[in-house]
Amino acid sequence: MKIFINPGHSVAQGEDPGTCHFGLREADIALAIGQLVADYLTSAGCQVKVFQFDGLGEICDASNYWNSDLFVSIHCNSADNPTACGTETFCVYGAGAGKRLAQCVQSQIVNNLPVIDRGVQERGFAVLTGTTCPAILVETAFLSNKVDAELLRTRQDDFARAIARGVTDYLVAVQPKPDVVDAQRCPTCGQLKP
Repeated sequence: MKIFINPGHSVAQGEDPGTCHFGLREADIALAIGQLVADYLTSAGCQVKVFQFDGLGEICDASNYWNSDLFVSIHCNSADNPTACGTETFCVYGAGAGKRLAQCVQSQIVNNLPVIDRGVQERGFAVLTGTTCPAILVETAFLSNKVDAELLRTRQDDFARAIARGVTDYLVAVQPKPDVVDAQRCPTCGQLKP
Protein backbone atom coordinates (compact mmCIF):
# COMPACT_ATOMS: atom_id res chain seq x y z
CA MET A 1 0.00 0.00 0.00
CA LYS A 2 1.43 3.39 -1.05
CA ILE A 3 0.60 6.26 1.31
CA PHE A 4 1.38 9.84 0.28
CA ILE A 5 1.87 12.20 3.24
CA ASN A 6 1.64 15.93 2.55
CA PRO A 7 2.64 18.12 5.51
CA GLY A 8 0.88 21.41 4.80
CA HIS A 9 2.57 24.57 3.54
CA SER A 10 6.37 24.89 3.37
CA VAL A 11 9.35 25.33 5.68
CA ALA A 12 11.44 26.74 2.79
CA GLN A 13 12.66 30.34 3.09
CA GLY A 14 10.31 32.77 1.36
CA GLU A 15 7.42 30.30 1.03
CA ASP A 16 4.13 30.15 2.94
CA PRO A 17 4.64 28.64 6.43
CA GLY A 18 0.89 28.61 7.06
CA THR A 19 -0.60 29.98 10.25
CA CYS A 20 1.78 31.23 12.96
CA HIS A 21 0.88 31.69 16.64
CA PHE A 22 2.56 31.39 20.05
CA GLY A 23 6.00 31.13 18.42
CA LEU A 24 4.91 28.12 16.34
CA ARG A 25 4.62 27.73 12.56
CA GLU A 26 2.11 25.40 10.94
CA ALA A 27 4.63 24.11 8.38
CA ASP A 28 7.09 23.02 11.08
CA ILE A 29 4.45 21.19 13.12
CA ALA A 30 2.88 19.56 10.05
CA LEU A 31 6.30 18.37 8.86
CA ALA A 32 7.23 16.94 12.27
CA ILE A 33 3.91 15.09 12.56
CA GLY A 34 4.08 13.96 8.92
CA GLN A 35 7.53 12.45 9.31
CA LEU A 36 6.41 10.58 12.42
CA VAL A 37 3.31 9.29 10.62
CA ALA A 38 5.58 8.08 7.81
CA ASP A 39 7.79 6.23 10.30
CA TYR A 40 4.81 4.47 11.89
CA LEU A 41 3.24 3.52 8.55
CA THR A 42 6.58 2.28 7.20
CA SER A 43 6.89 0.09 10.31
CA ALA A 44 3.40 -1.24 9.53
CA GLY A 45 4.60 -2.35 6.08
CA CYS A 46 3.38 0.53 3.92
CA GLN A 47 5.38 2.37 1.29
CA VAL A 48 5.36 6.05 2.26
CA LYS A 49 6.35 9.26 0.52
CA VAL A 50 6.50 12.56 2.43
CA PHE A 51 6.26 15.68 0.26
CA GLN A 52 5.96 19.22 1.61
CA PHE A 53 5.70 21.98 -0.97
CA ASP A 54 3.94 25.31 -1.38
CA GLY A 55 2.35 24.52 -4.76
CA LEU A 56 -0.95 22.62 -4.61
CA GLY A 57 -0.79 21.50 -8.25
CA GLU A 58 2.69 20.08 -7.76
CA ILE A 59 1.55 18.20 -4.66
CA CYS A 60 -1.33 16.57 -6.54
CA ASP A 61 0.90 15.78 -9.52
CA ALA A 62 3.51 14.16 -7.26
CA SER A 63 0.88 11.99 -5.56
CA ASN A 64 -0.73 10.98 -8.85
CA TYR A 65 2.61 10.29 -10.56
CA TRP A 66 3.62 8.02 -7.68
CA ASN A 67 0.27 6.17 -8.06
CA SER A 68 -0.59 6.67 -4.40
CA ASP A 69 -3.24 4.44 -2.86
CA LEU A 70 -4.07 7.01 -0.15
CA PHE A 71 -3.32 10.72 0.29
CA VAL A 72 -3.10 12.39 3.72
CA SER A 73 -2.52 16.14 4.05
CA ILE A 74 -1.67 17.36 7.57
CA HIS A 75 -2.40 20.89 8.77
CA CYS A 76 -2.99 23.10 11.81
CA ASN A 77 -6.17 25.14 11.89
CA SER A 78 -6.57 28.84 12.72
CA ALA A 79 -9.41 31.27 13.40
CA ASP A 80 -9.87 34.93 14.32
CA ASN A 81 -11.77 33.77 17.40
CA PRO A 82 -9.12 32.51 19.87
CA THR A 83 -11.67 30.20 21.55
CA ALA A 84 -12.11 28.12 18.36
CA CYS A 85 -10.56 24.72 18.99
CA GLY A 86 -10.62 21.05 18.07
CA THR A 87 -9.89 18.59 15.31
CA GLU A 88 -11.67 18.13 12.00
CA THR A 89 -10.88 15.97 9.00
CA PHE A 90 -11.92 16.78 5.45
CA CYS A 91 -12.70 14.67 2.39
CA VAL A 92 -14.01 15.66 -1.02
CA TYR A 93 -17.77 15.92 -1.59
CA GLY A 94 -19.41 12.53 -2.07
CA ALA A 95 -16.21 10.52 -1.58
CA GLY A 96 -17.16 7.16 -0.07
CA ALA A 97 -13.64 5.80 0.46
CA GLY A 98 -12.26 9.22 1.40
CA LYS A 99 -15.01 9.68 3.94
CA ARG A 100 -14.31 6.27 5.51
CA LEU A 101 -10.61 7.14 5.73
CA ALA A 102 -11.46 10.54 7.25
CA GLN A 103 -13.76 8.90 9.83
CA CYS A 104 -11.05 6.41 10.85
CA VAL A 105 -8.43 9.14 11.33
CA GLN A 106 -10.83 11.54 13.06
CA SER A 107 -11.96 8.82 15.45
CA GLN A 108 -8.41 7.90 16.44
CA ILE A 109 -7.42 11.52 17.09
CA VAL A 110 -10.45 12.46 19.18
CA ASN A 111 -10.32 9.20 21.14
CA ASN A 112 -6.63 9.52 21.99
CA LEU A 113 -6.08 13.25 22.52
CA PRO A 114 -7.95 15.82 24.62
CA VAL A 115 -9.39 17.69 21.62
CA ILE A 116 -12.89 18.77 20.67
CA ASP A 117 -14.43 16.61 17.93
CA ARG A 118 -15.39 18.95 15.08
CA GLY A 119 -16.25 15.95 12.90
CA VAL A 120 -15.67 14.90 9.32
CA GLN A 121 -16.44 17.61 6.77
CA GLU A 122 -16.75 17.58 2.98
CA ARG A 123 -14.99 20.32 1.00
CA GLY A 124 -13.58 20.91 -2.48
CA PHE A 125 -10.00 21.68 -1.41
CA ALA A 126 -7.50 21.47 -4.29
CA VAL A 127 -5.49 18.61 -2.76
CA LEU A 128 -8.69 16.60 -2.34
CA THR A 129 -10.06 17.22 -5.83
CA GLY A 130 -6.72 17.04 -7.65
CA THR A 131 -5.64 13.63 -6.39
CA THR A 132 -6.77 10.38 -7.99
CA CYS A 133 -6.91 8.25 -4.83
CA PRO A 134 -8.92 8.49 -1.59
CA ALA A 135 -7.69 11.72 0.00
CA ILE A 136 -8.13 13.52 3.32
CA LEU A 137 -6.95 16.76 4.89
CA VAL A 138 -6.48 16.62 8.67
CA GLU A 139 -6.76 19.86 10.65
CA THR A 140 -5.05 18.52 13.77
CA ALA A 141 -5.92 21.40 16.13
CA PHE A 142 -6.11 25.20 16.22
CA LEU A 143 -2.73 26.88 16.41
CA SER A 144 -4.61 30.10 17.20
CA ASN A 145 -6.00 28.57 20.42
CA LYS A 146 -3.62 28.56 23.39
CA VAL A 147 -4.64 25.11 24.68
CA ASP A 148 -4.61 23.48 21.24
CA ALA A 149 -1.29 25.16 20.42
CA GLU A 150 0.26 23.60 23.51
CA LEU A 151 -1.00 20.18 22.38
CA LEU A 152 0.58 20.78 18.97
CA ARG A 153 3.83 21.78 20.65
CA THR A 154 4.06 18.90 23.13
CA ARG A 155 2.08 15.98 21.69
CA GLN A 156 3.14 15.73 18.06
CA ASP A 157 3.95 12.05 18.48
CA ASP A 158 0.44 11.39 19.83
CA PHE A 159 -1.12 13.13 16.82
CA ALA A 160 1.13 11.11 14.51
CA ARG A 161 0.30 7.79 16.18
CA ALA A 162 -3.42 8.56 15.96
CA ILE A 163 -3.23 9.48 12.26
CA ALA A 164 -1.20 6.36 11.47
CA ARG A 165 -3.62 4.16 13.45
CA GLY A 166 -6.54 5.74 11.58
CA VAL A 167 -4.90 4.89 8.26
CA THR A 168 -4.25 1.29 9.32
CA ASP A 169 -7.82 1.02 10.70
CA TYR A 170 -9.04 2.02 7.24
CA LEU A 171 -6.74 -0.47 5.52
CA VAL A 172 -8.00 -3.30 7.74
CA ALA A 173 -11.61 -2.27 7.07
CA VAL A 174 -11.21 -2.29 3.29
CA GLN A 175 -9.04 -5.42 3.19
CA PRO A 176 -10.25 -7.55 6.10
CA LYS A 177 -8.38 -10.74 6.90
CA PRO A 178 -10.57 -13.86 6.83
CA ASP A 179 -11.78 -15.02 10.21
CA VAL A 180 -10.93 -18.72 10.44
CA VAL A 181 -13.76 -19.45 12.86
CA ASP A 182 -16.37 -17.62 10.77
CA ALA A 183 -15.04 -19.30 7.60
CA GLN A 184 -16.01 -22.63 9.18
CA ARG A 185 -19.60 -21.61 9.90
CA CYS A 186 -22.53 -22.69 7.80
CA PRO A 187 -23.70 -19.62 5.82
CA THR A 188 -27.36 -20.63 6.27
CA CYS A 189 -27.68 -21.49 9.95
CA GLY A 190 -24.46 -20.03 11.40
CA GLN A 191 -23.49 -23.29 13.10
CA LEU A 192 -19.85 -24.41 13.12
CA LYS A 193 -19.09 -27.02 10.49
CA PRO A 194 -17.70 -30.32 11.82
